[in-house]
Amino acid sequence: MALTKEEDVQMMLVCKTHLGTRNCDYRMKRYVFRRTQDGIHIIHLGKTWEKLMVAARVIVCIENPSDIIVASQRPYGSRAVLKFSQYTGALPMAGRWMPGTLTNQITTKYLEPRLLIVTDPRTDAQALKEASYANIPVIALCDTDSPLENVDVAIPANNKGKESIALLYWLLAREVQYLRGTLSRTAGWDIMVDSFFWRDPEELDRKDEEEQPEQWTAPKPAADEWNTQGGGDDWNAQAGAGGQASWDAAPAGGAGAAADDWSAPAAGA
Repeated sequence: MALTKEEDVQMMLVCKTHLGTRNCDYRMKRYVFRRTQDGIHIIHLGKTWEKLMVAARVIVCIENPSDIIVASQRPYGSRAVLKFSQYTGALPMAGRWMPGTLTNQITTKYLEPRLLIVTDPRTDAQALKEASYANIPVIALCDTDSPLENVDVAIPANNKGKESIALLYWLLAREVQYLRGTLSRTAGWDIMVDSFFWRDPEELDRKDEEEQPEQWTAPKPAADEWNTQGGGDDWNAQAGAGGQASWDAAPAGGAGAAADDWSAPAAGA
C-alpha cells in the first residue's frame, strides 16, 4: 500500500494536483502544506490521497451503484465523469444541472440518489443546495478557495486543471474496483489515465485535417491547364511569319499607306 501511495503522489505531482489558488478558505487551511512566494497555496498531497481512500469506501458502502450521481458542470470534468460512471456503474450528469432534479417530484427527471459526487462546489452549487434539502451526503473535489457548506467529504485538490480532475476520478474509480474485488491489487489497472482527459473537439478536428489532407484536395484535370492547350504554342509566336511584327510598324506600299491614313485629303478633292 505504501508503494502505491508513493506512485499515486508522484502522478499527482505530474498532473499539478497540488497547485491551489491565491485565495484560501478558512476551512481549507488544514489541507494547505505551504504557500509559495507568488502567493499560491500548495495542497498537502498526503491528505488528498487519504481523503480519496475515504471517499472510495463511502462509495463502496452503497449497494446499488446506480444510486450514486456524479455531476460536473465544469467542461474539463465532463469526460472524466462519464468514464468514472462507466467503470463504477454510477449515474453521470455532465453539463448543466437541471434545477429540481432532487427536489421537484413532478418532473420526469426526478431522482432520489443516496450519494452525490461533484467536481466543484462553486460551479455545482445548485446540486449541493438540493442535496442539502433532500439530506443526501456529498463528496466534492475542493480547491483552496472552495466553500465547504453542505460538503460531507472534501477531497483537497486542484479542480481547475483537466489533468488533475481526470487523475482524481481515475484514482477514485481504481480504488472502488479494488474494494469491490473486481480488480486485484497485485495486478495494475490496464486503463490509462489519458482516457479520462478532456479533449477539445476543435483541436481534434484540426489534428484530423493535418493527418488526412488528401481527402480535401482533389487533383486538377489536365484539360484545365492553359499551358497544355493548343499543343503548347506560344502566344508571341502567332504574330506573323517572322514572329517579330509590331503594331506600330507602317504597312508596306505607299498606296496602302495613303489609304490607311485618315488625316490625308480624299483623292480628286
